[in-house]
Amino acid sequence: MAHFHQLLDEVPEGESEARRAVALLNTIIDMLPVGVTVQSEDGTVLLANETAAGFRGAADPAVGASAATAAVSQLTREADPGPPSRRASTVTEERIIGIAGERTLLTCRRPVRILDRPLLLSAALDFTERKQAELELSKRAYFDDLTGLPNGALIQDHVERLTRTGPHTRFALALLDIDNFKHINDYYTHALGDALLVKMAQRIAAHIRPSDFLGRISGDEFLLVLNPLGRADTLAELVNNLLQQIRQPFLIEGFEIMTSASVGVSVHPDHGVNYEMLRRSADTAMDQVKTNAKGGAAFFDGEMARAMTVRTAQEQRLRLGIRDGRFCCAFQPKLDMRTLEVVGVEALIRLRDEDGEIQGPAEFIGLAIDLGLIDDLTHLALGEIVRSMDLLNDAFGPQTPISVNVAARQAGDVKFMTSFCQELKATDCPSRFMVEVTEEAFLAKNSFQAEVLPMLRALGTRVSVDDFGSGYSSLATLADITADEIKIDRSFITGIHQRPRSQSVLKAIEALSEALGMTIIAEGVETFEEAAYLQATTRIRFAQGYYFAKPMLLQDLTPAPRVIDAARSSPQSRERSPLRGQRTAGR
Repeated sequence: MAHFHQLLDEVPEGESEARRAVALLNTIIDMLPVGVTVQSEDGTVLLANETAAGFRGAADPAVGASAATAAVSQLTREADPGPPSRRASTVTEERIIGIAGERTLLTCRRPVRILDRPLLLSAALDFTERKQAELELSKRAYFDDLTGLPNGALIQDHVERLTRTGPHTRFALALLDIDNFKHINDYYTHALGDALLVKMAQRIAAHIRPSDFLGRISGDEFLLVLNPLGRADTLAELVNNLLQQIRQPFLIEGFEIMTSASVGVSVHPDHGVNYEMLRRSADTAMDQVKTNAKGGAAFFDGEMARAMTVRTAQEQRLRLGIRDGRFCCAFQPKLDMRTLEVVGVEALIRLRDEDGEIQGPAEFIGLAIDLGLIDDLTHLALGEIVRSMDLLNDAFGPQTPISVNVAARQAGDVKFMTSFCQELKATDCPSRFMVEVTEEAFLAKNSFQAEVLPMLRALGTRVSVDDFGSGYSSLATLADITADEIKIDRSFITGIHQRPRSQSVLKAIEALSEALGMTIIAEGVETFEEAAYLQATTRIRFAQGYYFAKPMLLQDLTPAPRVIDAARSSPQSRERSPLRGQRTAGR
């Protein structure tokens, strides 16, 4: 019940209408979820509904009006002990009270006059649950669920605030990436990997200064803001000490796990004036550590800045090339070395820059993979092949197989390969195509052999293992590869006539490939001696390389006979090959 007895006492006995109005007001106010109180000039509470009394635990009607009013009086005095006459305007505030725990009230107090008396009208709303919900949302938005550390958004906000303090404020950004974390997940399970991340966060936090700021920005990456920043050797000492701590073993669920981290460091304002620039500089420095020797630290410098400028220009050129359709294909034949018959042709992606200069894949393929643009390039290449089929037929023969390169990362991507297979099917001659992938696609733990290879087989599309002899190659893994063709990497072929060890390995690959029913292509044949050795001492018949023909752009292709007479079948006669009459493009 609301407690309005003092107000009712002031209404004359004969004024029944007024009493009924006050009684109605009593009922209405008593039902409000807002705590309503009215104070007299001396601070006495004249009116308090049950909600207001409940803020002090006096909402139970059994406590009586006097107890409820006393509780509200104390609450009101704690909030503002001054009388109404001293308050000139409305006041709104947020305050916390204790009722079996912390409760948050939003209170509005305002002076009024009722029955010509100065009174203070107060309304209080308990929004504890809303406050807790807001805090929970804030926690989810700005803190990492696993480690409890600030996430990337909060770190960025912290760094941006530091940069706004002025260009002379010096602090460092250290990007830490756990080395080989994927292997830890694969070997120990993801649950233990998560436990390692938590332990890592705790260890780093225990060995930084109170003024430093640590956060987790991705799966195995942490970002540390080192502030304030003193001498350069002090910064190096801080980072190296941290690396030493990280190298100490972690004991998790009975396993002693040894790991390390690679760190890239950038400094404000030397290496960037905002978060994005500093983060990119630190990332560039960390990439250098990963490339050279994992487990160390690198500080961003001028040479890295120049490399980053070059990379940025390359990225811009790559994106504009895709947008403006400046990518094209060059086509390099595969030949029978004995007959000089064209047995296949490989489509090689090229970029024609603004000046018309042709750039080979070494200039952009790695970057395209890093940026997630390689799918676009593969679709562009296949599209040009389809549009140019008549020219290709005239130059190499209407049944000549056409090879298209697919990166290992793409080969294991079922979604991409499904769309790629649909494009092959739409050509109405999918069996004419051969997909070239590196051996990594077969050896990686992905879906290539289990899901993608059957899709290609269903189309009649064949598969070639490109660059065999590099990377993860071994004769044991070759036995597990179900491909139609194997292309021996040029590193084995270069100077083969002078390298006995390479000759022995080549013969072993040759024997096993024949036993497995795979066609063998020798890649990168560039000299007479290499071609002569292959013909004289091996059973390898097919080759590809500059000695026979360079990659040719579409405009450089001319109709040519598919088979040459036997008098031209020796390496010496390749100068008279019709392919030599083609104008050639750069590699």
